[in-house]
Amino acid sequence: MIEVKNLHKRFRLDNKTLKENSKKDKSQLDAREEGHWFNAVQDVSFSCEAGEVLGLLGPNGAGKTTSLRMLSTALQPTSGEIIINGIDVVADPVVMRKRIGFLSGTTSLYHRLTVRENVEYFARLHGMSQQNIDKEIGRIFELLDIDKFADKKADSLSTGMKQRANIARAVIHDPEVIVLDEPTTGLDVISAKTILDFIESYKEQKIPVIFSTHHLHEIEKLCSRVVMIDEGVTRFNGSLDEFRALEESGNLYDVFIGLVDKKSKSQEVA
Repeated sequence: MIEVKNLHKRFRLDNKTLKENSKKDKSQLDAREEGHWFNAVQDVSFSCEAGEVLGLLGPNGAGKTTSLRMLSTALQPTSGEIIINGIDVVADPVVMRKRIGFLSGTTSLYHRLTVRENVEYFARLHGMSQQNIDKEIGRIFELLDIDKFADKKADSLSTGMKQRANIARAVIHDPEVIVLDEPTTGLDVISAKTILDFIESYKEQKIPVIFSTHHLHEIEKLCSRVVMIDEGVTRFNGSLDEFRALEESGNLYDVFIGLVDKKSKSQEVA
């Protein structure tokens, strides 16, 4: 189980940004800017049970990637808690890093190595035996339909092939939780479907999966829970059915737009 409570992350603004801001009217500044600081994530909370797939939604710049990077231990929160299967991720990031499978927008492969060599290399970094490596590669490559290009060098792969290989690299060590940041962005229909089917397979294994996306049909297909973040704050946290129920139409697009508009109107009143 994953529990995220009141996450907050701020970054110090550089001198160039501070100088530019000094010339602007206060109404032109991002509401998350405070003195010398930018509060990328202000108050984010959610949970994901074993076997659940949680979809993370939000406009560009909402704080999704920063939240996921904190969850993966790549960033240290300014404050807040992250508990995975009873263990405090913030207190023990090195221990938890071995138990998390994380795909970010910057996850990449060594171009001169084949797909198989890349995945084996990262498996060895996790201390896996050759027997376990062979077993997991066989399972994961089949699920992600990688076998037909497993022995191609990474620099010769298409975008969809690279993304599937990146995911294989991220989960080769059989993690307890999986965190994927926009795993299907820019992919063709076939590659995207392969990845969505792969995510769905973890439901049966009782492994919680969190993934961010801008594609609402992916939420409808896979997710039992939905979290929406905007301006670094959780605007919704609940089941997919509860999310649908926020609008009479039950259309996820209408719900998304309605939550963003509701936030904007409340700011205008304030």
